[in-house]
Amino acid sequence: MSIVFLGTTDFAASILDRLATRPEHRPSLVLTRPDRPRGRGRRLSSPPVAEHARALGLALEQPENVNDEQAVARIAAVEPAAVVVCAFGALIREPLLSAHLLLNVHPSLLPRWRGAAPLERAIIAGDEQTGVSIMRLTAGLDSGPVWASRSEPIEPTDSYGSLAARLQALSGELLLGALDELAAGRALEFAEQDEAGVTYAEKIEPSDRLLDPARPAVELERVVRALHPHIGARAELPDGAMLGVQEAALAAPELLARDDQQELGLVERDGRLLLACADGALELLVVQPPGGRPMDAASYLRGHGPPGRSPA
Repeated sequence: MSIVFLGTTDFAASILDRLATRPEHRPSLVLTRPDRPRGRGRRLSSPPVAEHARALGLALEQPENVNDEQAVARIAAVEPAAVVVCAFGALIREPLLSAHLLLNVHPSLLPRWRGAAPLERAIIAGDEQTGVSIMRLTAGLDSGPVWASRSEPIEPTDSYGSLAARLQALSGELLLGALDELAAGRALEFAEQDEAGVTYAEKIEPSDRLLDPARPAVELERVVRALHPHIGARAELPDGAMLGVQEAALAAPELLARDDQQELGLVERDGRLLLACADGALELLVVQPPGGRPMDAASYLRGHGPPGRSPA
């Protein structure tokens, strides 16, 4: 059975790896986004899916537009029984939508968290569970009918990295189940989503990364976990520079004596780096100074001094 795979991110690459372990579902063709400049040096880099496809020896295309005539013809040439889409990052339009069965692997319990950042938004919102849905791709934003979903609890200590790892495994299992049904000649039955339960997982913007001390500490702790390790949260230093925050925890109340004179923001207390918030405080455990490497907060304080004061 011929399969075409469309994906871009690390999450998608893990699904591609899983498909490649099953000879009957090994993709005949992989399409991903073009190489782009990335990082501080702006060096041209391939998307994770491109790197994995090359390592697996799979046929690879990186069109500027997957909907253009050449890309559409390339997909049609392999006569796929299904086109699997996972975190591709670009809109797929006609004639592809009607020409093939497009199975989208979406890491949420649809209709909750349609959109670009479902894992991050679920953690930030304090959801107790999320999951994976296999749906048929349509013109709407993750609004197509769903074949199956499976839930996964969100643990209080989950970061994006730990939750994504479990959802990758769950996604692979659920997707292979769908492809096994097709290979056996059984049609997949889809159910329309309940529009009453729709929420949208907007793309993570720079403002989402900022740990605003005007917000409650409990919310900011979730932001740190939701953006680690792939994006990273940030706290503003007194000079306006941004301090990366990779790990944090709610601070014990006694670490920060609160009174009417206590300003919000970064402070040092008893050798610990705290973010004084409108409600409570966040202890920053692992940070990354501008232009530097990640380090524990104690090392940061030894090298940079308390916030607002230059090191001796």
